[in-house]
Formats: sequence, structure tokens, C-alpha cells
Amino acid sequence: MSAPVRLQYGALPLRPSASGRSDILLITSRDTGRWIIPKGWPMRGKDGWEVAAREAFEEAGIEGEIQAQAIGAYHYTKRRPAGRSLTCRVEVFPFGVVSELKRWPERHQRRRQWFTAVEAASLVDEDELKSLILSVE
Repeated sequence: MSAPVRLQYGALPLRPSASGRSDILLITSRDTGRWIIPKGWPMRGKDGWEVAAREAFEEAGIEGEIQAQAIGAYHYTKRRPAGRSLTCRVEVFPFGVVSELKRWPERHQRRRQWFTAVEAASLVDEDELKSLILSVE
């Protein structure tokens, strides 16, 4: 019997670029330092988009306007202690960044950086996330 797929919610931080397309803000994961989007587990009493907005604040130190409709989802394998892993499905909500904070909860644990959509897509590992990023370009 296969393990169930665990649900998470993620924010895709966007801002208009000088070229009229969208730039994407990526953050580093705490464990491996690879480029990801802010995401987290469901929270009691909160809709998916609310969770995604909260994670964007905590992990990336950004504030803005999040859409209540997901633009898609991607899957990834979350590595757990003792060599175990979980398959996660992340529903992704577009997040229009209005401000970047100088201080936020995880500022000492992660880096954040803006990229063009093409650059961001080349930096993330998951093919489904690459496609989602390129879809908003």
C-alpha cells in the first residue's frame, strides 16, 4: 500500500518586471538551500490561500495581495529524518508582492531573491512548478 499524498499550500510571489512580464521571488529551503516557493501545511480554520499568504510572510518576509483561486499544483518529495520521505501536493496561489520587510520570522534561516520567470523556472527542481512559473510570465 502506498503512502497518502500530503497537501500543502504555496504562494507564488510576483511583481511586474520592466519588460512587462512577471518577476518571481524564490526563497531557499532551510535544509538543503535549494530554491523553492513559500509553502506550508494546512491550518485549522484557514483556507488554502490564507495559509499561503501566512507562509509568504513567515518564510519570505513579504506582504501583498494573494488570489483566493489556485493557479495549479505541483508534487514533490519531502525528505524526513531517518531517510523517510513524503509525497506532497502543493496548491499554488499567485501572490502580488507589495512590500518586502527588513525583519521577518525566518530571515536568518533563508535567502530570498527576485528572478525572471525563465530564470526561476530553471532554478526549481520540480517540473510541475517550472510549468506553473512559466505560465505566469
